[in-house]
Amino acid sequence: MVEFNSRIKTIEWVDTYSKMVDQTIIPYEFKYVNITTGEDMYDAIKTMIVRGAPAIGIAGAQGVILFAQELEKKYTDKAEFIKKLLEKADYLVTSRPTAVNLKWAIEKQKEIIKSSKGSIKELISELKTNAVKLENEDIEINKKIGDNGAKIVPNGATILTHCNAGALATVGYGTALGVVRSAFAKDNTVQVFADETRPRQQGARLTTFELTMDGIPTTLITDGMCSYFMKKGMIDLVVVGADRIAANGDAANKIGTYTVAISAKYHNVPFYVAAPASTIDTSIKSGDEIVIEERSHEEVTHINGKRICAEGVNIINPGFDVTPAELITGIITEKGIFKPEEIKDNF
Repeated sequence: MVEFNSRIKTIEWVDTYSKMVDQTIIPYEFKYVNITTGEDMYDAIKTMIVRGAPAIGIAGAQGVILFAQELEKKYTDKAEFIKKLLEKADYLVTSRPTAVNLKWAIEKQKEIIKSSKGSIKELISELKTNAVKLENEDIEINKKIGDNGAKIVPNGATILTHCNAGALATVGYGTALGVVRSAFAKDNTVQVFADETRPRQQGARLTTFELTMDGIPTTLITDGMCSYFMKKGMIDLVVVGADRIAANGDAANKIGTYTVAISAKYHNVPFYVAAPASTIDTSIKSGDEIVIEERSHEEVTHINGKRICAEGVNIINPGFDVTPAELITGIITEKGIFKPEEIKDNF
């Protein structure tokens, strides 16, 4: 039986600060950094030191605590303290607009802020307790997602992934890679094909790093190769993560996911999305309402700090795309596996 690799706990609250893996330097270096201010947490989320929808949700919850600790030094009046803290919480949400988990976790903290009857110090203690609770729940939720998803993985399957929806995208274990881990624990002939995931190469840098650390056979391919391998019958199913799932089952994920889904549909390869309930946003009817983050042009024009294209070329760099529900075989959650059209009635 393969056990969860506890060496990767992506983010955790430690007394008065947040400790997280710096994902911008993997695979060249693996180290933790301490985030001690609310503004530093905003920057850590925006610059993708911490990334992945569930992980940035936890980061947002911890960022609220960091801002609270700073405001405690400036305000003694609780009403004024709460007013300023709610403003900072809303500010944190703007760091990454697409993943709904960030807003979800911050809203959980805002509920504490609004309902607390104690002193400022007691309120901060409640925020810490709640953040740690969300942190611990994340791993358990991911393990349930993994176990549910493992049921649909055939023996000896080759699973294609896109981007990184693993331990590094969560507190630990992972969503799409949680399915891989749970499937591999039952059948060690399961293997993975990982898309490199341009332009930030999360598949190449992060997914292969995680899976090779766990001893799970992994083959790295470029984003444009998936159709080739599907046609040759070398891919049995696709499992990806998500940053937001609409009420109709449309799912936003890292740019390039939509292309993979189209190819999977054409080649009759099952295409699954693995995500916790916190990623499901039933307040929006379809993916057309999901805000797509536009990221820095340098992510496209440069690799490792070196320009790879002509000066003056126009750049468009959406960080995500939306896969329509009709291309999705099923959505794997901690509650079970649902068809896209079942989402609105179950969450």
